[in-house]
This record gives sequence, structure tokens and C-alpha cells, in this order.
Amino acid sequence: MTEKVTARAHPIQGLVKYHGMRDAELRLPYHDSISLCTAPTATTTTVEWEPDAVADTYVIGGEPVEGRAAERIDAVVDHVRELAGFDHPVRLESENSFPSNIGFGSSSSGFAAAALALTEAAGLDRSLPEVSTVARRGSSSAARAVTGAYSLLEAGLNDDDCRSRRLDVGVGDDGFDPEADLRIVAAHVPAYKETEEAHREAAASHMMQARTAHVQDQLVEMRDALREGDFDRIYGTAEHDSLSLTATTMTGPAGWVYWQPETIAVFNAVRELRESGVDVYFSTDTGASVYVNTRAEHADAVESRIAEVGIDTDVWEVGGPAHTLDTSEALF
Repeated sequence: MTEKVTARAHPIQGLVKYHGMRDAELRLPYHDSISLCTAPTATTTTVEWEPDAVADTYVIGGEPVEGRAAERIDAVVDHVRELAGFDHPVRLESENSFPSNIGFGSSSSGFAAAALALTEAAGLDRSLPEVSTVARRGSSSAARAVTGAYSLLEAGLNDDDCRSRRLDVGVGDDGFDPEADLRIVAAHVPAYKETEEAHREAAASHMMQARTAHVQDQLVEMRDALREGDFDRIYGTAEHDSLSLTATTMTGPAGWVYWQPETIAVFNAVRELRESGVDVYFSTDTGASVYVNTRAEHADAVESRIAEVGIDTDVWEVGGPAHTLDTSEALF
């Protein structure tokens, strides 16, 4: 067991997304999923095991964590305790550099940073794919945030199979490099969402079976497009998958629609830009906010057009894997 450890991870944008879990406790998804990490957005987390403490302490953004959020952290912390063979309480503090609960993947970076910090502080020697199985117990998307950049979480019934790995990407015939040349105009639509409820809604939809079958073609297409560095196929597939994912959620028992008027306005602006010859596609995860994927040379024009919708924007790039930081960057 070591002293306190601080780790940082970037949140994910789902490209081929998952919905529904075959095991809610272990957070085992029904099928594979692919995402990319966004930077400089990040979660920074410091942890320290405290053998003399009475109980675990969790703080996010300066506020104590309670209820279901604390239970999800417990799942990760308890698993690390089991792996390490001790029962020490832990102090965990975390902060995000971007808004939470509006569809930008804060749980993915949060649990990825926590999993890496916890395992390192416990003295466990784990590869990033192995750490991804720890993070997955808090959020399946967090597994992909551990390995970073473009990553694939494979479905499975155990930690040997259901883990994340980074995907190799190629440079396109037109010179496009998916890791260096992508820019993501983040359109902030502040509408609270609850991802766990979305998973339950989707699993109960009459469209879930159709989506589970269709997503296999999406996964094949995405992996091939990434290998070829094909801009239109990568982000066009992500756009289509966003619509498929949302259709499945909206046809659940509650008929839950989490897009807002601003979300649709961004979609329309993107389509107008594309019709005018700009390489640009939209993508959403579970939430109202929108990722607008474009090439670096179009980023300023795209951001300007999206800002005309009247919402806040940022321009992001592709982020790398979760990593530990110097002790000087600890949060406590």
C-alpha cells in the first residue's frame, strides 16, 4: 500500500454506444461499444487509504457524496479492497473541469480516475485493461475512459472478457488522422439526465432487440472506418448510432425524451453546414448536449455557427488514457 495517489482521466464520447446491462451489479453490457476520449476535459481524483479512519469519505466538487452516487463508488472501492486483501477505509476527493450530468460523460472519467488512483494507492500492479474492469463496476463507459483515445469495451460475463482495449487507427487517403485532426465542438445544453434510468428504459423497449442486432453492423463499420481513417464513415456512423440509441430510449415504458429544443437546433445547424460542403456530423450520448465532430480546419466556422443557436460551446480534441499525476497536484 502506498501514500495518496492522484489520477486524471478524460470523459468519453460514445461512437457506437451501449444501452442496457445484462448484469446491473457488475455492469456487464449486452454488446460491445466504441468511444473516443475528449480533452482537455478531465476528472482529477485523489485517494488515500486510511487504516485508522472510521469510515469511507467521498467528496466530489467540494460536496459530500451520498445516496446512489455513493453506492456506485462503494462498488469500485469494495472491489479494490477485495483485490488488495485489506479492509481499510478510504478518503476520495474528485473534481471535474467540465459540467456534470448534461451528457458529456462525467461518470466515465470519474470512475476511470478513481479506479486508477485506488488500485495504484493499494499497491496493485495492473495494466490499463485490467484497471478498466475495476472502473467498469462504477460505469461501463469508464472502462473505455481508462484506456483512452479510441477504445473498445468488449462484452462478456467476466473480467477476462469484459474489459477495454485501445484501438489502432489509421490515416485516411485524404490525410485525416482521427487522433490528431478531429475537433469536437461541444454544444452545452444544460438539462439533467439519469443514465441508469435510461438503461432500464431502453432494455424494456420493443426496439431493444432490433437495436442489439443492428449494432453489430455498426461495430463492424466503425472498426473498419477507424482502421481506414475515413472521416465520413467514422462520424457518420456515430451520428446514425445516436439516433438509434435515442429511439430505443424514447420507446421505453416512460417514453423518455431527453433532447431539448436547443439539441434539435444544433442538429439542424450541422445538417445545413454539411449541405454547404463542411465535413461535420453530430453525436449525442444519454443527454441533451451535443458533440459536433469536424476537421481541425473547420472548427472555427463550425463553432461560430453552433454558437448562433444561443448556447455555450467549447472545442475539444481526442484525449489519451487515464494516468497518475505528481504528488504536487493532489486535491488534499
